[in-house]
Amino acid sequence: MLSCFILTKTSSMAFSFVSFSFVHPQLQNIVSKFTLFDTILFYGIHLVDKLGLWPRLPVIVGVIYLGIRRHLHQRYNLLHVGGVDGHKYDIQQFSYRTADGKFNHPSHHTIGSQGTFFGRNMPPSTSPYWLLDPHPTVVANKLLTRKKFIDNGKQFNMIACSWIQFMVHDWIDHMEDTQQVEIRAPDDQCPLKSFKFYKTKKVGTDGPHVNTGCLNTRTPWDGSVVYGNNEDGMRRVRTFKDGKLKIGKDGLLQHNHKGIPISGDVRNCWAGFSLLQALFVKEHNAVCDMLQEHYQEFDDEKLYRHARLVTSAVIAKIHTIDWTVELLKTNTLLAGMRINWYGFLGKKVKDLFGHFCGPTFSGLVGLRKPRDHGVPYSLTEEFTSVYRMHSLLPDKLILKDLQTQVPQEVAMEEMAGKEGEKRLSEIGFEQMLVSMGHQACGAIALWNYPSWMRNLVPHDIDGEDRPDPVDMAALEIYRDRERGVGRYNEFRRNLLMIPITKWEDLTDDQQAIEALRQVYGNDVEKLDLLIGLHAEKKIKGFAISETAFFIFLLIASRRLEADRFFTTNFNSQTYTDKGLQWVNDTESFKDVMDRHFPGMAQKWMRCSSAFAVWDSDPDPKNYIPLYLRPA
Repeated sequence: MLSCFILTKTSSMAFSFVSFSFVHPQLQNIVSKFTLFDTILFYGIHLVDKLGLWPRLPVIVGVIYLGIRRHLHQRYNLLHVGGVDGHKYDIQQFSYRTADGKFNHPSHHTIGSQGTFFGRNMPPSTSPYWLLDPHPTVVANKLLTRKKFIDNGKQFNMIACSWIQFMVHDWIDHMEDTQQVEIRAPDDQCPLKSFKFYKTKKVGTDGPHVNTGCLNTRTPWDGSVVYGNNEDGMRRVRTFKDGKLKIGKDGLLQHNHKGIPISGDVRNCWAGFSLLQALFVKEHNAVCDMLQEHYQEFDDEKLYRHARLVTSAVIAKIHTIDWTVELLKTNTLLAGMRINWYGFLGKKVKDLFGHFCGPTFSGLVGLRKPRDHGVPYSLTEEFTSVYRMHSLLPDKLILKDLQTQVPQEVAMEEMAGKEGEKRLSEIGFEQMLVSMGHQACGAIALWNYPSWMRNLVPHDIDGEDRPDPVDMAALEIYRDRERGVGRYNEFRRNLLMIPITKWEDLTDDQQAIEALRQVYGNDVEKLDLLIGLHAEKKIKGFAISETAFFIFLLIASRRLEADRFFTTNFNSQTYTDKGLQWVNDTESFKDVMDRHFPGMAQKWMRCSSAFAVWDSDPDPKNYIPLYLRPA
């Protein structure tokens, strides 16, 4: 017995010695806290990372790599912020999505609701650099401000650009403090000599990992961008007749007497974002009509509740297996996202036999109970940071005349806020949607941040203009620092990624390297996360950086597996037979378009996805089974 123990101990020590020399020196401290099993798994992905192989792995091997990575992030990159003060309840009594997001977690009724803490994917930054080092406006001037518009080619159009704002406004908005901060520009190159904004409100947590945290005013992943985040917001958008939501006679959003849209979220909106809100109001109302036809005993409240469940699931499904697949346009991610929803066995098997054999074979949607990996569900500060994608926005919207097809250019400033709502009502739903479909959005790259957003009039939560314009580029740099999000290298280390040691590790662009040196000197540890994400060499087919993607890899799964309306209650008893069929039959944004604008796609679209530029070529037919394809 003793000899067996000595042999085991000796083997473990030898294993640890080998690992110490194999693991990148800056990751050794993090990996030393892993279990033996997780350490072995880490060795596998670390070797692949060192060789730079995973983007080129065959699909089945790439999916395994991502599965191992996701497992490690689930174990070591989920930190709970704040206590859990909720209570258990009868889930049958709340078999619908509530106005403020309560009663979504089966054990604690407040988890994921309005006003709860953002979580963390890593401890708050230990960076020694202060909030203005280097100055945010200098960073924005030297590295972000658009010199010449760089588009995304044919991969992503303006509908796709608007979609992510539509989703972010469903997911995240930090509660503000009452105290204002003023940033003064250090040189004359800045569009604003100074600008004021409200600090992020920080609240004590009494938690083991984080002393203070920030509160989310939104209720993520439940269609709150359409339905509102609380009782007042919900009442504002409902007609209280036949379960339906308010919509204008022209098919666009209704407006109040001040010209502000009546919708779930009206803060910092523009016409493209408002258009998507209106489209999903139409979708909700169409679901109400369908339900009323098949379930005549349903009153207004039941119709509303079931239609919200169905519509929010349609939105989540489109985001998962349509939008994301275009964002990360590789065979590996096509397989990965479909596995998240349907499992390895695919849609046909799942539709025929239902959910069986666990998440690997049948997907995360339909699990018997939510999985939160021991950490109550929330979106995170780091997730907020990697979704800073304002570079997708162009300087001008190109309107396509549906009769003459002569294009008209409109400055993006004119499409924002109340002015944008007026312009949209003149343009009309169909012309706006077709125009957005044909226009490529911007690339997430250095020197491609919209200049018009550096002198932007922001809104309060009621959609009213605030008195002080802001420099959004500089503000985004400041927000990450203010909220304790790690700078680029610290962020990568915490995600088990190899950090950079010189600027050439980040980019091959000599002009970018020179500009980085001007701003940060040779101190790569000082590099801001946003700048690193924009400068980083992209994987072929990826519209975002690999660093941002690994946060997405974790949270994209978590959004589905931790929500009881995609797991325990994703069934006909909760959704109704016809409601569940509606979700199962909807595979793409194009399906929603076809419902409300029959013939539009046939007339105007050549491409396979409504999120690609519409006059681009469709994806070629591939007769090789997906899992056997190259990356």
